[in-house]
Amino acid sequence: MLSDECPTAIDPDEERLFSCQNRLGYVFADPEILRAALTHASGANTRLASNERLEFLGDAILGAVVCDCLYHRFPDLLEGELTRIKSVVVSRQTCAAISQELGLDECLIVGKGMASARRIPDSLMADVFESIVAAIFLDGGITAARDFVLTHLNGEIERADGAGMGDNYKSHLQQLAQRDLGETPTYRLLDEKGPDHDKVFKMAAKIGRQCYPAAWGRNKKEAEQRAARNALTVLDEQAPEPNAAAERPVAVAPLDAVSIPAADVAMSQAQR
Repeated sequence: MLSDECPTAIDPDEERLFSCQNRLGYVFADPEILRAALTHASGANTRLASNERLEFLGDAILGAVVCDCLYHRFPDLLEGELTRIKSVVVSRQTCAAISQELGLDECLIVGKGMASARRIPDSLMADVFESIVAAIFLDGGITAARDFVLTHLNGEIERADGAGMGDNYKSHLQQLAQRDLGETPTYRLLDEKGPDHDKVFKMAAKIGRQCYPAAWGRNKKEAEQRAARNALTVLDEQAPEPNAAAERPVAVAPLDAVSIPAADVAMSQAQR
């Protein structure tokens, strides 16, 4: 016997939240946190009801998770190189790109003006990624937030590190050392570990008597490149500020100490 009851209409708002959770690969215990994360200020009754506070929290969590990951994944990299990789990985451009890949623009709750725009601005897409990170943290804790962040940023971390290794650091170091120090860098093998088929090597760059922080690599060539990168980072930190000389005060001689050519004196007397 067929039921006379009409089928229950699907709430568009609930459908949006369900679709978003599928895209994120995370199911919220409290979907209201997700709703807040997706609500732009233009679509909220008040700014406190928007995702702005979640963006603030998510930015901090994102940075902490990535810094922790880089610290443990690259034990041989110096602070300057870790900072370079982090700046690429957590950039607004990267966050916006991930939001686009996840299709979060279709899940956002925005005002009529924003909804009629041809394209959601990248700045808003970056913001919503940060607010989603915070929402997952509040709903599932730091482990869930870390898993989500690294799932989507691991590829960016590898590309950012790979982009650095694509540069010929040994060549850069040699040019700098010969130009500024009058020395040619050499590389010392300090250690090697692992079985023959899976060894790792520890190398250090040396310029003159100065030995720079060592680095590990999957082969000697890679270890030398990483060691050269460490040496470049140290040398860059030791380099003087480029405008230091220009900012020094210029000594001005007192007026009575300035010599006046004799011809000028004679001309001045003749004109009196």
